[in-house]
Amino acid sequence: MPTSILILYQSMDEIWNRIAALYQFQCTGCEDNCCKSLFFHHTHVEKAYLRHGFDQLEPGRKNEILSRAEDYCQKTFIENETGKSRKIMCPLNEKGRCILYLYRPMICRFHGLPHEIKKPGFPPLMGKGCSAGQFHDKAYIPFDRTPFYQNMARLEADYRQKSKKIGKIRETVAQMLLSS
Repeated sequence: MPTSILILYQSMDEIWNRIAALYQFQCTGCEDNCCKSLFFHHTHVEKAYLRHGFDQLEPGRKNEILSRAEDYCQKTFIENETGKSRKIMCPLNEKGRCILYLYRPMICRFHGLPHEIKKPGFPPLMGKGCSAGQFHDKAYIPFDRTPFYQNMARLEADYRQKSKKIGKIRETVAQMLLSS
């Protein structure tokens, strides 16, 4: 596994923790729980890193998680004829915490805080943060995700070249765990 993704993830965690402290925000789980949000992940390198963490678990534990992942996919994609996003807990969440916390993808790390993403020639895309933080009552503290996305794109390009991975992915954590 490339150590550079670990370094990138550590820098993401550091800035998230710093900005959260400035807002005096602590995530304790809420009704709008990000672990119940339907997130799709788009990088092979993050999938490989998550799978690397998963592979460290004992076989019995892995089987429990894979069973929850199958249930998640069944309820999210097969039984869900409405097309609306359901609030189903991520199969990696146990007792309110991610059991692969150190290996969790970027969107799981960044969720919750108000932020911006900059694209040349366009106004910044602003994210308002989660409802639990009640950020609408607070002054915006600049949190530009752009450099992190750029670094992730470079890591993804390097990983794809070295691993000969082609094509795009669009998978939930459950799908990443179930596929090889």
